[in-house]
Amino acid sequence: MDELDLIRERAEAVGFATAEDLAPARARLVAATRTGRPRRWFWAAGATTIGLAAAITAVVTLTPADRIGVGAGVANADPVKVLTEAAGAALAEPATAPRPDQFLYVKTALPEHRTREVWLSVDGTRDGLIDGTKSAGCRDGKAPVYGANNPKLEGTLEDCQPYPAYRADLPTTADAMFAYLEAHHSGEKGDTNALGKDVVALAYEQALTPASYAALFAAAAKVPGLTALDHVTDGAGRPGVGITWPVPPGSSPEAKPEVLVFDPATHRFLGTDSSAVVVKTFVDQAGQRP
Repeated sequence: MDELDLIRERAEAVGFATAEDLAPARARLVAATRTGRPRRWFWAAGATTIGLAAAITAVVTLTPADRIGVGAGVANADPVKVLTEAAGAALAEPATAPRPDQFLYVKTALPEHRTREVWLSVDGTRDGLIDGTKSAGCRDGKAPVYGANNPKLEGTLEDCQPYPAYRADLPTTADAMFAYLEAHHSGEKGDTNALGKDVVALAYEQALTPASYAALFAAAAKVPGLTALDHVTDGAGRPGVGITWPVPPGSSPEAKPEVLVFDPATHRFLGTDSSAVVVKTFVDQAGQRP
């Protein structure tokens, strides 16, 4: 039994807190942000496997929120527990699969009040949109070329493989997801920051099943060198707790680690310290907004 099995077992046993249960903690979070007074995050268990199970229990039963000192200044947070709680929150999300002909719509908040909007084909076969530019779907092994520098190439066909926005095929256990990330991550072997960026890529403009989202965060908790950061905000200015990995040795001084930001009250994934997922849902047509 791995960490995700423990999360699932506890979730089935005791259920998750409601939005009403979390409201007092969220109110204190806003008040602490305005006053600037640092507050300590409440942790319910140690760092052993048994402690993780207890921490999961603390998430799903939620010790009464009005007794927990949650604030924008998250001090001495354990990154493994933060990610384990994020996995538990992900398991509580509805598990409704989209239709193959639908599109994943994601709106992202970026610095300087900029936004990014994408409409990505659920099954990867239909043309989508990325900030107003067509994104080609792959049908029968061929995809049209859009936005080419050479006008003669516009609309011509090239070989392809469908890249679905909805990934129901991804692992649903922490160990299997970690193995998947290790086998597919974009950097060199041992580059934990690249692996962290791959976690972000799956959490942002892809749609996973709740079990796979939970496995993603539980797998991220296995990465060595994790650090929890205080006083973090996402790209939309929402306060949260940040989780980051070290940049590889020999990196440029300008290299910055990826920072994942989670809501300190609900443990929901918010985005990164430079961007934020503000809308993520399925729609029937490219260009349609919910």
